[in-house]
Amino acid sequence: MRYTDPDLKYCPQCDEEYREEIVVCVSCNVDLITGSEKLAMEEEEKARKAARSMDISSADELANIRKGPLADMKHLKNVLAAENIPSVIAGEKSSCGKGCCGGELYLQIRVADGNAAMEVLANEFKRTTALDSHDLSNVHAVFDTGAAESTCPACGCTFGTTSSTCPDCGLCF
Repeated sequence: MRYTDPDLKYCPQCDEEYREEIVVCVSCNVDLITGSEKLAMEEEEKARKAARSMDISSADELANIRKGPLADMKHLKNVLAAENIPSVIAGEKSSCGKGCCGGELYLQIRVADGNAAMEVLANEFKRTTALDSHDLSNVHAVFDTGAAESTCPACGCTFGTTSSTCPDCGLCF
């Protein structure tokens, strides 16, 4: 975590730092917050994480959020634990539950921790796949053969739909 200067401004979405006279983030087009506001939000987040119980009781309703091999589930369990989100690894009924029998295991969390856990895992996915350093602004673009032009969801190139391949990056539709 980097140092937050109370006299500077910060983007609440991308966390970029700006001089105090700038009011809108260039990348996200959202209003900036002051360093003091950012520090207060960080303290509030720390307190919220610290208040979370790491114990899962038999009365807690659990939800499966991932399925995979033992090593992957252990890694994600550690990622969640670093954010004070408790989880358990459970086997399928046909599995021995240790991950050695070839069966896949489930990572389970309390239903109440669902939103926080999914945000943490989404950030981990972005970090480990380097998606956080790519422009994802066109990711929802759809190739429509009925339209005259289309935007490539991979690179953002606009091209005529007479071609089924993006002329810039080569993505096939």
